[in-house]
Amino acid sequence: MVAVLDLAGIVKDYASEAGAFRALHGVSFAVQQGEFMSIMGPSGSGKSTLMNIIGCLDTATEGRFLFDGTDISAYDEAALAKLRNSAIGFIFQQFNLLPRLSSLANVALPLVYAGLSRKEREARAAELLALVGLAGKEASRPSQLSGGQQQRVAIARALANNPRLLLADEPTGALDTKTGAEVLDLFRKLNSERGVTAVIVTHDPGVAAATNRVVRIQDGLITYDGPPTQDALAGGAGHEYAVHPEVAA
Repeated sequence: MVAVLDLAGIVKDYASEAGAFRALHGVSFAVQQGEFMSIMGPSGSGKSTLMNIIGCLDTATEGRFLFDGTDISAYDEAALAKLRNSAIGFIFQQFNLLPRLSSLANVALPLVYAGLSRKEREARAAELLALVGLAGKEASRPSQLSGGQQQRVAIARALANNPRLLLADEPTGALDTKTGAEVLDLFRKLNSERGVTAVIVTHDPGVAAATNRVVRIQDGLITYDGPPTQDALAGGAGHEYAVHPEVAA
């Protein structure tokens, strides 16, 4: 089976007044269809840079990136934008809903670019709101919803175009513990019952523990790739620990 994501030797350099800065040092891993995994690391670890590359918001300096078996390493911005719109559903910490639109309209918005009629867009949006437990909230604006409900709207919006990948950036970061757990339960349900491939980027061990696989990154290097063991979540080695050759040298 072709992996949804396949990254090999991904390097990312940034230019600064102090000179070149390397944020990623040859990152390699794959994400299979139907996986529910997390990318975990502290601030400055490179996880946000990695997320931007996975989400086709940025490009690598070096390395190969296959999306559904197609090498997108040389894609220009127009091609990357088309891929983002059709194949990746984004979920953010602060929800990023349009405040003047109803829940239904927020979820239907990505479908405008897919060329669906208004009737088709609204039917699809209503179906997705019901899927995330918000049937009856179609007319509610974001200000009329709790934080957890807003995140559910955001998840429904991310699912609008049947993406190959759900990519979530700290999706529980703005929520209380109970509501955050409910949102993680929703991710698990989407994964187990509908086969949604989901990658959560987080610094929170509790969030990573809810996933089936953890890729831990530190100083631009993958230091762990395996199940969410106690050692892995705490930053320890664990049996799958692998030091990058640049560190071992």
